[in-house]
Amino acid sequence: MHALILIVLVSFIVTFISTPWIIPKLKRAGLTGRDMNKKNKPEIPEMGGFGIIFGFSSGVLLAIALSTFFNQIPELELKFIFAALSTILIMSLVGIFDDLFAMHQAIKAILPLFAALPLTAVEAGTSTMSIPFFGTINFGIFYALLLVPMGIAGASNVTNMLAGFNGLEAGMGLVACSALSFIAFKSGEIEALIVLLAMCGALLAFLFYNWYPARVLIGDIGTLSIGAVIASAVIIGNFETAGIIVILPYAIDFFIKAKNKFPSKNWWGTWSGGKLICKDKPIGLCQWIMKLTNGITEQELVLMLIFIESIFGIVAVLLFL
Repeated sequence: MHALILIVLVSFIVTFISTPWIIPKLKRAGLTGRDMNKKNKPEIPEMGGFGIIFGFSSGVLLAIALSTFFNQIPELELKFIFAALSTILIMSLVGIFDDLFAMHQAIKAILPLFAALPLTAVEAGTSTMSIPFFGTINFGIFYALLLVPMGIAGASNVTNMLAGFNGLEAGMGLVACSALSFIAFKSGEIEALIVLLAMCGALLAFLFYNWYPARVLIGDIGTLSIGAVIASAVIIGNFETAGIIVILPYAIDFFIKAKNKFPSKNWWGTWSGGKLICKDKPIGLCQWIMKLTNGITEQELVLMLIFIESIFGIVAVLLFL
């Protein structure tokens, strides 16, 4: 238990310290983006997800050290930890390239399939899955060759799309990872628990700088990594159904945007009197909320989505108790 607390603490501290160190460097490098949901649309440093990756990686590496040199986590399967870490870091690289070069959506959908190779190589997860209303299904070799890559690609892309509002990505990611952490703890899936706790600590620290009004934006390096953590953890922990449940709010946004041909512009709100409104047809979940509420502040919108994610997180936990 003490080792787990230490992992969260180190992840938190490293992200908390590294993020303000990164912010001025991002400014000097011109790595900024417009905060589209503010009245004056200010330029804010982007790619703050670097801080999350620093903290997350520190927490995971600490767990490896505690297991290898101090025998504090004696039953840790290092191959699964290294495979998950490799997959997540590959996805962070994809995020860096996307932030710098704005890759086409189709390319972003394909690259995560290759990021899943480390998990496929170590045969992470089990081919038998219990699916509500369908019972237990054995997918055989298709689990490793098809479902694992699809899981990484799907989770990474949907968490990347539901974004663009101060505190939204880190806040929803923190809720999702916290719910899955509880499931991993109750299930005794220590490898999945370490990956999730390391991300929880990093996201909690990052929220201090990303909450409204944000001093730094998370960037694709952060959003893609959150999805990769969720997918990797549920695969190595064998609770994929829980992962699907916590991803559902993201999936709803994905299907709304898919229906509208994945718009790259005008997904944000129109600032009016301190509130965000949607003047035209909603093209994403956030705009639907703006439309249904007849205008909502950015803070309220983010809190509502975090609350929605909390409900799905609770449902996932209750199904696994």
